[in-house]
Amino acid sequence: MTAAHIFFLLFVASSLLLTLLAARRTRSAADFYTAGGQLPAWQNGLALAGDYLSAAAFLGAIGMYLGQGYDSLVYAVGTLAGWPLLMLLLADKLRTLGRYSVADVLASRFDDRRVRLMSIISSLTVTVFYLIVQLVGAGKLLQLLFGLPYLAAVLLVVGLMVLQVALGGMLATSWVQMIKAGLMLLCALLLAAGVLQRFDGSPAQLFAAVSGLEHGRALLPSAVLSDPVDSVSLGLGLSLGLLGLPHILMRFFTVADARTARRSVGWATGVIALFFILNIIIGYGALLLVAPNGSFHDAAGKLLGGGNMAALHLASLLGGPWLQALIASVAFATILAVVAGLAMAGASAVSHDLYALWLCQGRADPRREWQLSRLSVLLLGLLAVLLSTLFQNLNIALLVGLAFAIAASSNFPVLLLALHWRGLSARGALAGGYGGMLASLLCIIAGPTVWVGMLGHPAPLFPYANPALFCVPLAFAAAWLGSQNRPGANSIDVPASGADTGPTARSTSQQDTTT
Repeated sequence: MTAAHIFFLLFVASSLLLTLLAARRTRSAADFYTAGGQLPAWQNGLALAGDYLSAAAFLGAIGMYLGQGYDSLVYAVGTLAGWPLLMLLLADKLRTLGRYSVADVLASRFDDRRVRLMSIISSLTVTVFYLIVQLVGAGKLLQLLFGLPYLAAVLLVVGLMVLQVALGGMLATSWVQMIKAGLMLLCALLLAAGVLQRFDGSPAQLFAAVSGLEHGRALLPSAVLSDPVDSVSLGLGLSLGLLGLPHILMRFFTVADARTARRSVGWATGVIALFFILNIIIGYGALLLVAPNGSFHDAAGKLLGGGNMAALHLASLLGGPWLQALIASVAFATILAVVAGLAMAGASAVSHDLYALWLCQGRADPRREWQLSRLSVLLLGLLAVLLSTLFQNLNIALLVGLAFAIAASSNFPVLLLALHWRGLSARGALAGGYGGMLASLLCIIAGPTVWVGMLGHPAPLFPYANPALFCVPLAFAAAWLGSQNRPGANSIDVPASGADTGPTARSTSQQDTTT
């Protein structure tokens, strides 16, 4: 048995044990969706970091340094910039409402079933797209480690995801994410230390060597981000997309109050910032040490396993098979933890929002809702497996940028306006949500990534790879126009900050949150 097999089996056994322990403490819908709503700030902060630091942040970001160098820094800074915005604009207000999901938040403001349905569709679209990213990383990782076919690899991940989420719910997911965040920091420290050791422990020597590559082009934007419009659009999508990711927003319902929610964001920001700083050293180390090493390339000169496997090759070079096995196992833990968080968001959207509160209008049998949540996890996983086969050859950091663009253009504008603008009407929420979602999807399909890269057309219909700069303002404009002539139509004011309704609240309030 190889080192990779040992670490892999240890992680799988540990995650199943945590799932069984969490299952004993999951006795109600509140436990299943929100882990009882009593996680301390530091635990929820680690879980937030674990939920957010995905395969793209680890495998994809390091792989991008080999192909595009500086561009990976843009992704890191763009995503990190969203966390202070999340704390300032959404964290405490979301927890004050005490709901389960984004659709619940909008339902507390609008007595309109169409708004809830729009939010469900938007959340499921973002969740499935982001789930594809994780499964692509899982498939490539297990292909390289164990020689499994791609389909078998992603089916294995989906099977473990179903067990974890269906049995342990949010509590099991939170525990796995906390442990995974700590392990990711440990691995990043080991890899960064190994890289610096090759350069006499001096970051200055490392960057001096990078600046000597191709006249310092690795420290400048690549051709992909040479267009300033595309660069600004990417940064906007990454920053605001965080504020629309359903599996991240759900984490603010797992703590006791708004103050704890804000502190959770502080913990998460610190952990993520440290990880991305270490990623700079690791990524440029891979560019200098892995890229010119022929043993990590095939006969055609391509990196074995693709660019997403650069971190594993670097680990092999620095520490041999044991370090490579540890990094691979933690990368797999990363994928499984994020997949579980996404599955929780998807299950909540299907069983709680769509079935219990939209179809049954709050009169659903709790047992049937719980059963449906487990079935929906399986169905979402199978759908993502099918779609991930279409995207398996693209860099997962690029894919996550597209997922963020959809989240920034659909969920974020409506959620922000619902929490901060009293003039938003139900009709405006529908116009903004559907308008932003459809615009971002159409721009992605007509853009260079799909229209040229996947469909093989010679030129894109939409010239930019990142549509957020155009779709986010369009969503806000659509929401504003839709709210004209009938200001406040179908609107019910949300509770003011400090009026905690608890995670099981179902009634609306007549207080206002306008700031």
